[in-house]
Amino acid sequence: MTRQAPRQWHDLAIAAERAGDPAQARAILGQGLAQWPDHADLYNEAGSLALRAGEAAQAETLFARACSLDPGNPDFAINRAIALGRLDRHEQACELLAGIEDAAQALPRYWSARGNAARAARRMADAARSYDHCLALDPRHPRGLHGRARVAIERGEAEAEARFDTALALNSREPDLWLGKAQALDVAGHSQAARQIMEQVTAQAPGWLEGLKFLAQLKLAAGESDFAGHYREAARRQPADPGILYAHAEILAGLDFAIEAAEVAAKARARFPQQPGFALLEAAHAGCAGDDERAEAVFAKLALQTPPRWIQEARHRIRRGEFERAERLLERALEGDPWNIAAWALRGVVWRLTGDPRAEWLHDQEGLVQCLPLQGSEDLLGGIVAQLRQLHANSPLPLGQSLRGGTQTRGILFERTEPVLAELHAAILATIGDYRAGLPALDGKHPLLRHADANLQLAGSWSVRLTGGGDYHTAHIHPQGILSSALYLIVPEDARGEEQSGWLELGRPPPDLRCGLAPLATITPEPGHLALFPSTLYHGTTPFGDAERMTLAFDVVPGVGR
Repeated sequence: MTRQAPRQWHDLAIAAERAGDPAQARAILGQGLAQWPDHADLYNEAGSLALRAGEAAQAETLFARACSLDPGNPDFAINRAIALGRLDRHEQACELLAGIEDAAQALPRYWSARGNAARAARRMADAARSYDHCLALDPRHPRGLHGRARVAIERGEAEAEARFDTALALNSREPDLWLGKAQALDVAGHSQAARQIMEQVTAQAPGWLEGLKFLAQLKLAAGESDFAGHYREAARRQPADPGILYAHAEILAGLDFAIEAAEVAAKARARFPQQPGFALLEAAHAGCAGDDERAEAVFAKLALQTPPRWIQEARHRIRRGEFERAERLLERALEGDPWNIAAWALRGVVWRLTGDPRAEWLHDQEGLVQCLPLQGSEDLLGGIVAQLRQLHANSPLPLGQSLRGGTQTRGILFERTEPVLAELHAAILATIGDYRAGLPALDGKHPLLRHADANLQLAGSWSVRLTGGGDYHTAHIHPQGILSSALYLIVPEDARGEEQSGWLELGRPPPDLRCGLAPLATITPEPGHLALFPSTLYHGTTPFGDAERMTLAFDVVPGVGR
């Protein structure tokens, strides 16, 4: 092999990549590294090639090697942080970037990358500060403007729309900026203008799923029955894109249009016979709609062997009364994904149906379900109700959630900037401390009690307001957390009387399972009280009366070291 200078290896690799042969480019850099095994720039370039090829894990390893060879080069550390982000290791990326601040603080790119990492880690205040540093150094930095606008809308900042306008002035071809602009208009009450933007953007980019979803949300809020019709047009215009059909089926199923979702999946299965995921969707939604024979026929021919398939087939077996088969499927799913919340929830149902004593261990131990008075100041409740009423004034019925009627606040509530929300966040954490004090002992085999001594934090917070008679929450679970919640803020009189309006039912399976189990427990709503219970426990409500009712909910997850 002819010995060449590092720069020559770099130029040869770039030429191969530009000629459309990234594999050859990476092979060339491999040869260069064999000659120059301690050359940091070559490792960095190899990492960049791997990242562009979608090989984030290999890229991170290469960037880490470059950092170790030249620890004073901030660009190498920034590149490694970007690779960590592609691997969803956002906290590690945040810590890495914080550690090089002294060396990198004059670089706009550093602050932009740090803002991106903080936003992905849901450290929204840190993200805002980082983007502000970036823009102070370079007011026209495209990614800094984009990220800061995104943080503004996610935190409910008043100038969010103006920030998107500024970013769009520099980068009008970025669909996500138009989505943010439309979201800001919708928040401000200009839903028709938001819809016009999304119709134009999705017409130009029919395969853009985030845009299609937000347009469906706008149509649903406007009361249109065919709120997902534009997915059909998108699929017609992009016939080779299976993602549109997946998304269409899931949007329909999320609002109980199960048979329509099954039909979309069936047509997709015929169009894309090599993608078994569509058969799984058809079987799952057909069974949910009550067509057990159709589901059985699809499952019988389905070659897919994955935890999602086993979980969905377990639901089907429960509907048919085949509890032993359901249990075997769930055991198989949990072998590959031991703490899957959906699998544990169904396992609890099967154990109750078969009289297995483990059902009591899973959900019926004393202390697993508690309803506690909220800690905090006496005037906290009034302040939070006033704040949430403002937010609900222009909030929609959400897509794909358990709510049937009413409104739900947008985004993640505790990422907003209002001081009363920060005060409530602290009060909730203190109340969770009271809950933990009443839990059973640590149990490494239990999906919740294995975390009995862990640091806990909140994720995914929202509020629901109901004012129409007959609204309710269908039975559901929250698979993103280990602990679920309901904080009662406004409770009408009919919820505390014989009508049992809006009572929380814990342990009643969703109606589509058709197994007839009663709730394990019911909770009578009391203002200023917080109900906490395992996320593996199905929960829903009885129908509400027509008086105003307001709750706040969140998921609890094991904490990540900061």
